[in-house]
Amino acid sequence: MGADFGPVTIFVLVVTSACSFLVARWLSKRVRNAKRERERKAREAADSRQVRRARERQRSGRG
Repeated sequence: MGADFGPVTIFVLVVTSACSFLVARWLSKRVRNAKRERERKAREAADSRQVRRARERQRSGRG
């Protein structure tokens, strides 16, 4: 009456679950990074010219 799962079936289930978990985690990280980058660009675009120039000086090592 009950379902009979052999060791191969259980192994395939575990491997499939692990792959699914890793792919979902990878995709989530990509989405978070893209969102963070979009927010950073929007924040920088809203900065005044003085703030932008100060940031550019700091990045170039002259600040």
